[in-house]
Amino acid sequence: MAEEVAEYVIKYRLAREGMELLGTILALDDFDPEADAVALQDAISGIGTDEDKIIEILANRTNEQRQQIKFKFLSSFGRKLQEELRDEVRGSLEKTVDAMLDPPAVYDARTLREAMKGLGTDENTIIEIMCTRLNAEIEAIKMAYTAIYERDLAEDLENETSGNFKYLMLAICAGGRDESGEEIDEEKAAADAQELFDAGEDRWGTDENVFTRILATRSFPQLRATFLAYNAVAGCDIEDSIRDECMGDLQDGYLAIVSRSREVGQYFAEILHDSMRGVGTDEEKLIRVIISRSEIDLKRIKIAFFAKYGETLHSFVDGDCSGDFKKMLLAILHGENDEE
Repeated sequence: MAEEVAEYVIKYRLAREGMELLGTILALDDFDPEADAVALQDAISGIGTDEDKIIEILANRTNEQRQQIKFKFLSSFGRKLQEELRDEVRGSLEKTVDAMLDPPAVYDARTLREAMKGLGTDENTIIEIMCTRLNAEIEAIKMAYTAIYERDLAEDLENETSGNFKYLMLAICAGGRDESGEEIDEEKAAADAQELFDAGEDRWGTDENVFTRILATRSFPQLRATFLAYNAVAGCDIEDSIRDECMGDLQDGYLAIVSRSREVGQYFAEILHDSMRGVGTDEEKLIRVIISRSEIDLKRIKIAFFAKYGETLHSFVDGDCSGDFKKMLLAILHGENDEE
């Protein structure tokens, strides 16, 4: 089930997103899953663990290739690679390896469950995932969530969130974003911009239903055109209006959609910077973004990071992390065919 979900998402990205993938991890041409499985078994057998070999293999294989290694490891040695590595590596490296060996949809599903279970809800993590994924990714996450937990993602979102933010999450979870074509409809963009203006700046109170409907159902490129048209109608950016008209998690959700639509690289660059600034590091967030974007647009994120902060993402990670955890992240950031 998990492998089918991962394959579905990968195929969709290639066929539908209509963009050149700018990840740092590319498929290895001379890939031999059995050789990798044997090398990983050698790395964890006997006294001590060869973390460098683990990093060398996992950081230079796509997720699809890692799934093949997992299968070959099980069929060759009768043991699950993911469980074996959990026993051999610790701390932040263990979390990173675990994330890399999950299919993307499974990893997102596990992350969402962690964000909602127990006391309190991590709305920021929910927003980061739900407000940035494509329809097929949302559908794959829902499938994985049900397969792993025997629970319904929409029902859990409904129970763990509230107010207009809940309705935004449920609308996105329905997977109704119009991604049928690559062409921008300028007339629709102008009409949506006017409708957003009428629902917010041009009335007493805010009609959140209009904002949710447009932000949850238009494609990200179409929204980008809408926000340009909005500036001409309202005389200000859509972000300014959202901050004036909304608050709390709803505001954060709307702003995440706007930022992701305008420039996806900058959106994730800001999240990465936030994970490392100040005292302490939000390792969960750092791992999540680097792993989840490593095959999609991590190169774009690196460029956006340097443009915004005047320092490379590589140097930020190098100064903020340590040990084998740092080695793994830097190996992913650099990539086999990438230049820092």
